[in-house]
Amino acid sequence: MQIVEQERRLAVFIDFENLALGFKQGGGRFDITRVLARLVEKGKIIVKRAYADWVRYSDYKQKLHEAAIELIEIPKRDITGKNSADIRLVVDAIDLAYAKAHIDTFVIVSGDSDFSPLMSKLKENGKYVIGLGMRGSTSELLRDNCDEFIYYEDLKTVVKDQGAGSGKLPEGKKEVFGLLLDSVTALMRENKPVIYASMVKDTMKRKDPSFDEGNYGYRMFNGLLEDAENQGLIMLYRDGRSGTYVVSGLGEDTGPAAAPRPRRKPGARRR
Repeated sequence: MQIVEQERRLAVFIDFENLALGFKQGGGRFDITRVLARLVEKGKIIVKRAYADWVRYSDYKQKLHEAAIELIEIPKRDITGKNSADIRLVVDAIDLAYAKAHIDTFVIVSGDSDFSPLMSKLKENGKYVIGLGMRGSTSELLRDNCDEFIYYEDLKTVVKDQGAGSGKLPEGKKEVFGLLLDSVTALMRENKPVIYASMVKDTMKRKDPSFDEGNYGYRMFNGLLEDAENQGLIMLYRDGRSGTYVVSGLGEDTGPAAAPRPRRKPGARRR
């Protein structure tokens, strides 16, 4: 019988003013697509909220709207006080933690140590807490109080039309193979002990909700996996009990930057 790991359900809270200060010190602009591309590897994002005085950050609003992020308006600080955005974020997060039991993972995008008590309370209530912030403006207290912390600078820029690393691939398949490799690499990065075909497909759908193997000429998802193995991109074996495909690693044709490749399970046959 195949053991299916339960998909995480995420709520993302963005302290945008704290991020803006970090970018002001380090230069550059905040790219929400880089953040979401990493977080969908963790699970399904249910809630996305960003807090700021949006009159001051109006040039970011369109990109955030396009990413379906709810913008919570916090009026000028001289009217509401210095910590009004922090307080509103904390109240909303705690309210959601109690009201929506199915949300098991909370992501706090900020480097502000003031959120440390929030993270402690969320963990006390059985929630998994992920922090995300910039190296130069993240408090060590906040970082160390998370179950997991991601530095913004470590996130890769999202490239829509990513190839799969080989000029031999059919032109019409490079996009889907790129998405497949990106998803398998994400699952390996999350240290999944067994990467079932269903987990790969779920990750691909989270990264690109429009994905459908039928659009690339495959009747079933297994056909895409078999084609990718024939192209030398991944390695497969069949689970001994369920008979479903398991991805054991990346193949020989994924380029020099590929992650370490575990060998196929001893004694297991592909078909």
